[in-house]
Amino acid sequence: MRTVGALLRKELLLERKVPQLVPAMSLFSVTTFVVFHFALGQRTVDGELAAGILVVTLLFATILGINRLYVADREEGGFDAFLLAPVDRTALGIAKALTLFSFLVLLEVVMLPAFAILLLGPGMGFDVLGPLVLVLLLVNVGLSVIGTLVGALAIQTRARDLIGPLVALPLLVPVVIGAARALAPVLAVGGPAPLEARWLGVLGLYDLVFGLLAYALFDFLVED
Repeated sequence: MRTVGALLRKELLLERKVPQLVPAMSLFSVTTFVVFHFALGQRTVDGELAAGILVVTLLFATILGINRLYVADREEGGFDAFLLAPVDRTALGIAKALTLFSFLVLLEVVMLPAFAILLLGPGMGFDVLGPLVLVLLLVNVGLSVIGTLVGALAIQTRARDLIGPLVALPLLVPVVIGAARALAPVLAVGGPAPLEARWLGVLGLYDLVFGLLAYALFDFLVED
């Protein structure tokens, strides 16, 4: 855990000194909401449409982060230095997943108010915000774990900007479907309905399975 803490601190300090990922992801999400605002031909959205727009925008903003997650380590020799250190290789994967999770939380701090102002019809009171945050936390775990695994695989190839999205998008489809189905009743015009336990279970189970898979495979990806 000491190694994970040191690596996480390094990643966050680097992003704070030279902001790259969070501003780019935030700008992409806000721009996407502006495009939807004018392209849909309606001032507000709700229910399934609102949930779909929110989750898909979050997904594509995350792809930007996945593509850049390991670039500095590859270009500046960070991988070689880490492999020479007498530490568990999995610590890097955990630190990267926590880093991406932190970036997604910061992204959503910007993203949700923009979504509420530009598109959301029902508004975003505390009765909506609570279930929304719960679902997004589960979504963030899935995006972070799968993004960390896919990013480590893609960075080993020359066409990493192409391989990353091609591999990540099919793996993240269940996360998108589960999140959209869970959020649809929350964002309905008539007021938020209770969250359906089955969709929370789907998201939680998917996070657990890929978390264990990433933990088992990450060591081999870094070594190779």
